[in-house]
Amino acid sequence: MKAIQVSKVGGPEVLELVELPVPEPKANEALIEIKAAGVNFIDVYFREGRYPAPLPFVNGQEAAGVVTAVGADVANLNVGDRVAYTSALGSYAEYAVVPADRLVKIPDQLDFNQAAAAMLQGMTAHYLCHSTYPIKSGERGPRAGSPSGVQETALVHAAAGGVGLLLVQMCKLLGARVIGTAGSQEKAELARAAGADEVIIYTEQDFETETKRLTGGQGIDVVYDGVGKDTFEKDLNVMRPRGYVVLFGGASGAVPPFDLLKLTQKGSLFVTRPKLGDYIATREELEQRSNDVLQMIVRGDLKLRIHKSYPLAEAQRAHRDLEGRKTTGKILLIP
Repeated sequence: MKAIQVSKVGGPEVLELVELPVPEPKANEALIEIKAAGVNFIDVYFREGRYPAPLPFVNGQEAAGVVTAVGADVANLNVGDRVAYTSALGSYAEYAVVPADRLVKIPDQLDFNQAAAAMLQGMTAHYLCHSTYPIKSGERGPRAGSPSGVQETALVHAAAGGVGLLLVQMCKLLGARVIGTAGSQEKAELARAAGADEVIIYTEQDFETETKRLTGGQGIDVVYDGVGKDTFEKDLNVMRPRGYVVLFGGASGAVPPFDLLKLTQKGSLFVTRPKLGDYIATREELEQRSNDVLQMIVRGDLKLRIHKSYPLAEAQRAHRDLEGRKTTGKILLIP
């Protein structure tokens, strides 16, 4: 089979197209013929060595495809089932072996591209606004230090990105006021189309100044930040007392160490650095969260934007476009 292998960590050039044997499933595993693989920033982190993995490895964390073989003790899957998964390395390939309890079945109404586009980023958006800082039906309660009955305000960075567009939609469905940031007028329009109430073009405006203006100096309840180094310090400055800074990625680099006393000085703030794996750790939670996301798409409540599909052999180009912020929404690799 063809696969994209990383033999040494580094830039996009370390993504090599190679021929490898088709793997065989062991007990409690299934072999998947991959029809579409998602490209995500976590793949960049593995490629760079920021997240270590034994070398060499096949990159990629997310895919959709067809079960072609099952190992012993696999009870709930059959050859021919249409499935999707995330959080298992090896999706930049024509085939992958995946633990059976990490696979979810794709609703008949969705195709492979939609399923591959929904798993990692869809469930990330879901856990952020339903679990890490759950938007409470659009009303701020005692946890934020204000009377109930006041609409919650969420700031979503990179609101036209893959997670951002889905997160904006979910926050709006939950009743929040959403302020987004984007790098261009075109991206701002996409964020508005997804439901953002206000969009700050950070290349033209200072998001700290604008966020304070848009909230009348009151600050926001929660910031969902996948950017990291370039935004974190200002995030702390736009929060209302007892607000939540939810740092779920580092597209601009890792946040430097900082003195926790700053959280006291800025109003007894909360900071968390979650990851998807801890929010789909059990089979029950994986099924609940993935089913919520996939059914939102089936119903039309959640709209996917697939920016571009690249042939598997063009993985380097896909990574360069992702890191160069040339993409809006989801990008896929097609074996």
